[in-house]
Amino acid sequence: MARAKKKLRGISDIRRFFRRNETPIYFISATNFNLLGMDEWARNFKFINYLDCYDGRHPNTFVPRPAPHPEFESIEDINNYLLQHKEVRDYIKSRGGKPKAVFLMFDGQTEKLARELGLEVWFPKAKLRNRLDNKIETVRIGNKAGVPSVPNLLAELESYEDLTRKTREAKIGNDLVLQSAYGDSGHTTFFVKGEADWKRHAGEIVGQGEIKIMKRIDCRQAAIEACTTAAGTIVGPLMTEIVGFKELTPYKGGWAGNEIFADSFTAKIRQRARDLTFQFGEQLRKEGYRGYFELDFLIDKKTGDIWLGELNPRVTGASSMTNHAAFAHADAPLFLFHLLEFCGVDFEFDVHDLNARWSDPDNIDSWSQLVIKHTEDSVDVVTHAPQSGIWRLDEDGTVEYSRFDYHRRAVESENEAFFLRISGPGDFRYEGADLGILITRGRLMNKNFKLNARARAWIEGIRGQFAGRPIGGLAQTPLPVLQPGAFKIL
Repeated sequence: MARAKKKLRGISDIRRFFRRNETPIYFISATNFNLLGMDEWARNFKFINYLDCYDGRHPNTFVPRPAPHPEFESIEDINNYLLQHKEVRDYIKSRGGKPKAVFLMFDGQTEKLARELGLEVWFPKAKLRNRLDNKIETVRIGNKAGVPSVPNLLAELESYEDLTRKTREAKIGNDLVLQSAYGDSGHTTFFVKGEADWKRHAGEIVGQGEIKIMKRIDCRQAAIEACTTAAGTIVGPLMTEIVGFKELTPYKGGWAGNEIFADSFTAKIRQRARDLTFQFGEQLRKEGYRGYFELDFLIDKKTGDIWLGELNPRVTGASSMTNHAAFAHADAPLFLFHLLEFCGVDFEFDVHDLNARWSDPDNIDSWSQLVIKHTEDSVDVVTHAPQSGIWRLDEDGTVEYSRFDYHRRAVESENEAFFLRISGPGDFRYEGADLGILITRGRLMNKNFKLNARARAWIEGIRGQFAGRPIGGLAQTPLPVLQPGAFKIL
């Protein structure tokens, strides 16, 4: 990268370096949601997306015209399609330089296609990410790092009798949570208290290799993002997770948003979570991983004990919260340190000083986000969808469009929200389909961690902006193959 002839010393140098960056950097994904606003911190940072969430009005987003492709089964398929699209390849070549790419998800094929385009991937290798993404491996890494998981055992299962025998020997009771090695948003998390529960899920458990079998606890779920660098692990704030509400998602245990605010949980819990995240990040460095990651924690309601939930070795749906918090604007977004780790420039800064500042409640403002899915057991085609931009919640509970913007900072009060549309006209709307993301100031849960009245009004108001028609009679109409809710796109 240009202008990097001397060592960067401190946050001011780092900010200036990216402000003058001359190397093209691309975030290639279905949408730009995960790294919203990063183009304003790093010059020459562009988004290459499959979905046009902004109707062509975002200045740094490139969306190629649709081209024929096999049905997508993963976010990796979308990215591989984009990297093979002639318009994308021409766009990258036209901007020259020695381009770099970052992704939400990618695989070996993505890496191969990137190499063919002269793109350097600024993330650890897909093979390493895939190994670390394994929930079984996460437990083992946590054990090495001194980051405890809920009492559990790791085992292959053949039958309900096999399960009961092994859990009896492990002394973890019979009210259990089972997780397979890979999966997202509650799709591969199974609650088993008896043989009837087992029978419902056995087909997704038997033959899947090692299963994580946990004692079920009454807990709050929380998330924290971090970045491991040559200078040490930088840790963001502890966020609440909005999980499993039927108004938002059809999946029990499915992720549906986050809140970030200064006094989430107690000061003791927040500090403990930060300490555990730092320990885990330092162990990741020993495992050969570097850069951005996220940890889910389970916080026991009765005891306050903190248990490791899972690792996401990537940016996540919570990254839009972390990278826009007040501390990020005071110093730099967490993802900027990820870019710094891969740019090949010598740097130094005081990690412990930075972590101390980021834990200061004065540096954490209050925001929330909701991921709104289609929750009905129905299928149709969207005929009308709310546009991305700033929406307003009136006193009578009416939600109406205010103005176009692609900055969440344009939200002026708790009665306004930034809505990012995911499903648009012509898309399938079916159970689990992602409709869009709503981001607003303040909390959307009450002190008992239930959706508050304002959240319900926003959900109902935004959902009411969508309209659809039955698929029947549209057999001759070419419909988009992408089904956003069918797999992780956020």
